[in-house]
Amino acid sequence: MSTLSVSPHSSLLQSRSLPISLKITGVYAVVGSLWILLSDEFLGLITHDAATLSILQTMKGWLFVLITAALLYLLIEHNFSTVQRAQRALQESYNATLEGWVRALDMRDRETEGHTQRVTQLTLTLAREMGMGDGELEDVRRGALMHDIGKMAVPDRILLKPGVLDDDELEVIRRHPVHAYEFLSPIIQLRRALDIPFCHHEKWDGTGYPRGLKEEEIPLAARIFAVADVYDALRSDRPYRPAWQEERVREYIINNSGKHFDPQVVDVFMRLV
Repeated sequence: MSTLSVSPHSSLLQSRSLPISLKITGVYAVVGSLWILLSDEFLGLITHDAATLSILQTMKGWLFVLITAALLYLLIEHNFSTVQRAQRALQESYNATLEGWVRALDMRDRETEGHTQRVTQLTLTLAREMGMGDGELEDVRRGALMHDIGKMAVPDRILLKPGVLDDDELEVIRRHPVHAYEFLSPIIQLRRALDIPFCHHEKWDGTGYPRGLKEEEIPLAARIFAVADVYDALRSDRPYRPAWQEERVREYIINNSGKHFDPQVVDVFMRLV
């Protein structure tokens, strides 16, 4: 994976930076000590009356609480903002890395160039329509981008073969979801995005691959992606066939509802298109 680049101003990632717990303790100790020493002397100069001094001491205590609370809030807010900036930098780095992988695959397999970006957007639209939240959508986006990353392990003589594949070659191609799982599962940040790369060739009736999952055994993200993937593939020109007309593609998807595709996903998809 590429080297991550984070702003040099980020105190979170600098070795000299103190932990926030020590910063808070230090602020509290310094402010508290100065407050006790200076304020007691000042109050002694104002009055020697015990009752008045007691009232002023109480007011001083509440003022100390307010001041230290404000200081602690500013310190915590600063550190929280630093953490957020660092997280955004890491997120951008991960996204750039994923997009780099996708570009590398597109450069290798010109036949499907642009397919990944189109199918990712369509999948996100479908997933949002089916009620997925922002956190889930980010995993869906990453999974859709990487859906064919396992093809990086497929030899050129098979992946780029212009003619019909024989049975042995088909078996190699059908291993690419497993390769995707092997590539991505060691990366903690990408494990939740594995549903699509690993399961997007499973079919509702259980005749898909690599594991022969059926119906709701297949993760919802993969069921959504399957419809978007086939739609875009059929609507695109290929060396072995021209793009299908919209009506023919929609008819194909409807006819395969309950066989290849989740009927509920097909219903939502047909409303959208």
